[in-house]
Amino acid sequence: MNNDMAMIAALDARARRRESRREFFKTAGTAAVAASSVSLLAACGGGGGNDRNDNVSVTPPPPPPPPPTGSTIGDPEILNFALNLEYLEAEFYSYAVFGVGLPDSIRGGLGTRGTTIPGRRVAFTDNVVAQYALEIAQDEIAHVRFLRNALGSAAVASPSLDVGISPTGAFSNAARAAGLVGAGQSFDVYANDENFLLGAFIFEDVGVTGYKGAAPLITNKTFLEAAAGILAAEAYHASLIRTVLFAKGLATPSLRTATVAISNARDSLDGATDLDQGIIGTADESNIVPVDVNGLAFSRNAGQVLNIVYLTSAAATMGGFFPQGVNGAIRSSQQN
Repeated sequence: MNNDMAMIAALDARARRRESRREFFKTAGTAAVAASSVSLLAACGGGGGNDRNDNVSVTPPPPPPPPPTGSTIGDPEILNFALNLEYLEAEFYSYAVFGVGLPDSIRGGLGTRGTTIPGRRVAFTDNVVAQYALEIAQDEIAHVRFLRNALGSAAVASPSLDVGISPTGAFSNAARAAGLVGAGQSFDVYANDENFLLGAFIFEDVGVTGYKGAAPLITNKTFLEAAAGILAAEAYHASLIRTVLFAKGLATPSLRTATVAISNARDSLDGATDLDQGIIGTADESNIVPVDVNGLAFSRNAGQVLNIVYLTSAAATMGGFFPQGVNGAIRSSQQN
């Protein structure tokens, strides 16, 4: 009986912590974030790197089935939507770790093949961050190869992407929306370990929630299993990034506050529902796994994901990290 009461108390406490975090995310001010995050914006030089992108081997599942009769959105369209997001993540991590983008051999396909506003290699000073970045980069490049092989001739090309550091670029606009930089200022996501982690934090949580939202829409069990495998990998990545940010944030209040601002910014873009969660609560306790009171991760639909990566809360077909939009049938932020 005592054990039962202790378990109930623990669950109640967990629920209260989740609710307190959500209130904290809603009320955290961006003005304080802008003032406290100046130290994160110091620039540093980039460097070259070895292209290890061609060393990843994958075994694709069978080709996807055609869309159901009378439907324009089937498994191939869902997988191609995921492929667009994997192109973005893989390009970001590839530049950050290797100093180069994806090889031409895995960028072609249906639709308009775009160009990438490039990033640069991060001069990592923390070996743990460097090792995590390398591991994630290899995984994201493998995801691109896996989905392209799964889709075969139905795979879309890599669209135009923006992973650069221009004051008018996607990362700077995302940081500006979070209050991390002012008008006309740039956010150099490749300047140091901390800025890189904040850039990764923008993407990883969105990928997890997007794959979870897509899972019920996939009809082929083979591809559902494949999507679940990528979802699990993305969740591991997100947990790594959130864990390191939390640990570093304990010693650097500006970094900790910046994560709250990014979470709030994502919430302001993906609709009226308060979904997103940062990495800390009101008493500085960790929130590494963003779940509801039942311990379940939440979902985003395609429209919500696109609003975040297009960096707008309005209906849109392009913008932000995808200057000309994504390739494929799912490209409007009005789509669910």
